[in-house]
Amino acid sequence: MKPVYGLQRAFKVAGARNIILSLWKVDDVTTQKLLYYFYQGWLKHEDKQKAFKDAQVKLREEYIYPYYWAAFIMVGA
Repeated sequence: MKPVYGLQRAFKVAGARNIILSLWKVDDVTTQKLLYYFYQGWLKHEDKQKAFKDAQVKLREEYIYPYYWAAFIMVGA
């Protein structure tokens, strides 16, 4: 888990306020869907945390196994 922390810290030092990370390798289609749902929700609600949670819920409806939707986390405020 140390590389995730190092990468997270690098983005924070560079000025990122929020970062969406995956804790393990997830296929590109799943990642694309999560980000698509996230940006749709963010543009609609203007609340990043709610948009991210809603995107995970939508992904969970499509993929029953946590391997696909539980890998993603959002850090920051």
